[in-house]
Amino acid sequence: MKKDLFEKAAEFIKMFYSEQNRSPAELSNRLREIEYSIAEHGVYEHTYEELEFGAKAAWRNSNRCIGRLFWDHLKVLDKREAKEADEVFSALFEHIQFATNNGRLRPAITIFSPDTSEQKIRIWNHQLIRYAGYETADGIIGDPHSIPFTKQCVKLGWEPKYGKFDVLPLVVQMYNQQPRLREIPEELILEVAIVHPEYNWFSDLGLKWYAVPMISDMKLEIGGISYKAAPFNGWYMGTEIGARNLADDFRYDVLPQIASLLGLDTRSHSSLWKDRALVELNAAVLHSFKKEGVSIVDHHTAAQQFKKFEENEKGQGRDLTGDWTWLIPPVSPAATHIFHKQYINEVKTPNYFYQDTPYQK
Repeated sequence: MKKDLFEKAAEFIKMFYSEQNRSPAELSNRLREIEYSIAEHGVYEHTYEELEFGAKAAWRNSNRCIGRLFWDHLKVLDKREAKEADEVFSALFEHIQFATNNGRLRPAITIFSPDTSEQKIRIWNHQLIRYAGYETADGIIGDPHSIPFTKQCVKLGWEPKYGKFDVLPLVVQMYNQQPRLREIPEELILEVAIVHPEYNWFSDLGLKWYAVPMISDMKLEIGGISYKAAPFNGWYMGTEIGARNLADDFRYDVLPQIASLLGLDTRSHSSLWKDRALVELNAAVLHSFKKEGVSIVDHHTAAQQFKKFEENEKGQGRDLTGDWTWLIPPVSPAATHIFHKQYINEVKTPNYFYQDTPYQK
């Protein structure tokens, strides 16, 4: 086990020192420090510079992400010293505020203590901001994806409001302790009402979405060390909201309602009512975010940015990896260059990985 950890650590440290143009002597000294630490304590600790580079490289290696051009702009917030739940909640509120930045979103990651420490931390939320989902006698209210977690929040004492867009509380579990729950202060939550640039009736649908997608249930792995609590964010590509969150029939499923209001024939697939409603919904999402001054990118621009990322990686002599099934946008994929290319879906580290949901074990 110690040998395996040192091999993973050495691979990462060599990559870090090479890309940072550090001297061979510095590399040798650092490897000796790590080897001694692993031999004596069974673990080693990243410096801030190593942690920062590792988190950025993990974004660079994220095969499913189309927004990797900006990997080196990630702000790394080091919260490894947080030992109490209150400190963790404060750090999460800080992350939300920093990332939101009054709508001019900033990519960020907050990294808590690694799984090797005594202060093991898990964040139960899928995203720091997410809408609740309720099963009622009259059907599902809110986001169906959130139903299992919403039930857990209710068990922990959260009072359900039964609205379509109720922001869930944060749930944090410290090592060997019961999970704790805390509401996010309203002033930290930025939401965008979805309106259409042409159809005034669109606002009557009462749709909205939160500004920042902050993934909080994945683990960050750097050089053999796992950080199971490391929430991170970029910004939305419009189709994530307009073609998935609001449109999927297993999520908010608003396409039939929009098609009806557009006067489209929904009796036959050949009328392409879904496609036409989907385009208008996505146009409304992009229009609304831009109208409110909130950062967002359309899928065509995102594809062009990814092409620039491909060119940059080639220029640096790094092999590009990617998951084609995730990189192609859910709307008009063939209109992007990504659709017509092949990518090697090899998983490299550092990287972000899915992990078991604590409350479903």
